Amino acid sequence: MTTTPETMSRAAERGQYRRPAKSDYSAEGSAHGTPGSRLSVAVYAEDLILRTGVVHQLRTRPEIELIAESEADQAQVSLVVVDMVDEPTVQLLHRLQRNTATRTGLVVGFFESGALQTMIECGVAAVLRRGEADQDSLVHLVTAMANGEGVLPGDLLGKLLTHVSSLQRTVLDPRGLSLSTLTTREAEMIRLVSEGYGTAEIAQKTSYSERTVKNVLHEVTTRLELRNRAHAVGYAMRHGLI
Repeated sequence: MTTTPETMSRAAERGQYRRPAKSDYSAEGSAHGTPGSRLSVAVYAEDLILRTGVVHQLRTRPEIELIAESEADQAQVSLVVVDMVDEPTVQLLHRLQRNTATRTGLVVGFFESGALQTMIECGVAAVLRRGEADQDSLVHLVTAMANGEGVLPGDLLGKLLTHVSSLQRTVLDPRGLSLSTLTTREAEMIRLVSEGYGTAEIAQKTSYSERTVKNVLHEVTTRLELRNRAHAVGYAMRHGLI
């Protein structure tokens, strides 16, 4: 589909384009092939050169279906292709985030250190540097996102782990919380249950009353919709929480 000022204007009225400042982010592709037999992808780019490059890479792959502009909101995956994560890009990512049926990936030329937090807040599932965005890498990115996975360059993954570690240490630990579905206290009590301790023994080891122990374990089983303590132990072990 050829992008013209008229089509951009019509798309803006439908909410498919948002043009903050001088940037024009448009979804480009062609709906062809058997619907539902391939991974549907909408490509958003800030200029024609970036859009054409990614569309050209994906168009020839049989496992990919590029979604037409008018159907972009129905895509399984949205690819945002930009030079850097600036304010117009953030606005676009926030808009795409509202569509919970579509996962968003970012193909970016330059990734500033501060952009990692922004990426997390905008719900970006995968990142690929534009210099590494050959056909196979793009298809891998799209496939991983469609399967519910995330993809990050190695250095960004390291920064993300450092960020999470800092969050746990400075924010959650002082409050007795964790990034898992269990608080530190809940995880400790379930661990003791897994080791065969009863309510009185757990109370003694944790310095809580027996009533508190019962309440905590009841809260866990209720919140996670588990049947009993044994079920809670199995759940915690399967999910690596203890």
